[in-house]
Amino acid sequence: MQILRIILTVIYVIDCIALTTVVLMQEGKQKGLGVIGGGNSSDTYWGQNKMRSKEGVLIMATRIMAILFIVLSLVLNMNF
Repeated sequence: MQILRIILTVIYVIDCIALTTVVLMQEGKQKGLGVIGGGNSSDTYWGQNKMRSKEGVLIMATRIMAILFIVLSLVLNMNF
């Protein structure tokens, strides 16, 4: 059981570093003064195909790694 705990801890540390890196790579969500003019980015080509872009991949990777982080946190907290 101690070997499993060590393996999960290594995966946990790698996930923490990767999650931090992916979050820092994402662009800010601030629109600036463009929001005042009523600019709706969901009507543009970019807004409709957002999940196929680099930003969409980063968002999906963040979600997956965050879920893995939570699951590993719970598993490593159990006394086995």
